[in-house]
Amino acid sequence: MTPPADPALLVGIETSDDAAVYRLSDEIAMVNTVDFITPPVDDPYWFGQIAAANSISDVYSMGGRPLTALNLVMFPSRQLDVGFLKDILRGGHDKVLEAGACLVGGHSVDDEEPKYGLCVNGVVHPGRIITNAGARPGDALILTKPIGSGVLFNAVRSGKFPFAELERDTLPTIAALNGPAMAAALCFDLHACTDLTGFGLLGHLLEMAHGADARIVVDYPRLPFYSGARQMYKAGVTTGSNKPNRAMVARHHLEIRRSLDADELELLYDPQTSGGLLLALPATQADDLLAALGEAGVHGASLIGEVTAEPVGIRVT
Repeated sequence: MTPPADPALLVGIETSDDAAVYRLSDEIAMVNTVDFITPPVDDPYWFGQIAAANSISDVYSMGGRPLTALNLVMFPSRQLDVGFLKDILRGGHDKVLEAGACLVGGHSVDDEEPKYGLCVNGVVHPGRIITNAGARPGDALILTKPIGSGVLFNAVRSGKFPFAELERDTLPTIAALNGPAMAAALCFDLHACTDLTGFGLLGHLLEMAHGADARIVVDYPRLPFYSGARQMYKAGVTTGSNKPNRAMVARHHLEIRRSLDADELELLYDPQTSGGLLLALPATQADDLLAALGEAGVHGASLIGEVTAEPVGIRVT
């Protein structure tokens, strides 16, 4: 696909970034994104919250502020009670309000399986856009949420992990908006950002490495994981995305310099829904950002690696 030749299009499809950015004036650019998901859990209210947070996150990851949102609804009206749909929409609505945006409409169609998400529009200053392609050698990498949600969702569906435990320990973090994390990060010399979603940790780090024309080194012992995720991989649970995520990264330069068990390795490819932000900034500022994230209520953030001036690729140590 040939990118549009419009000088006002500041971020398009070239680097597989999280959202498009279009300049309206010297002071304002609009951020546009759309996303929807199938239910990660059976509870409709949690589904609505998670789907909305997942959609809104793309605006935050560009350094933007969400303004309006439109519902995207696919629903099997002949198979499920309309009360289920009302709870999905209530969850989405509450999350949009929490983000300080306005829910202004949407569109719905009949479908065989429920799907829900948002088209989100936001604003950012044209000179302060954060993309996934700006990381520099010498940068530290900070991840603001744990990983492993994909296998936990599947484990709950298969009856191998209790929903009550997931709801207590994990869902509040998954459904949390990335706005407070990004607001804290923008007070520093932030060079790049992306949010962690379906391609898994290594897939999104690979995009960042290509954008920076550099190598990313991951310190595996520093990676934060959701409680129970490794145990579920060890028990034989997996996701439909792990294999393609692994194949995508394997086509590029990947070094695993640490002895990892199969379950530990699978966590690197686990697909996330409403995952955390991957933030790249000067290493000298990393500790201060971690402290600021903690003060902002983002308690799962971790320093997970660095960017080095080597050929494009990923090294796991």
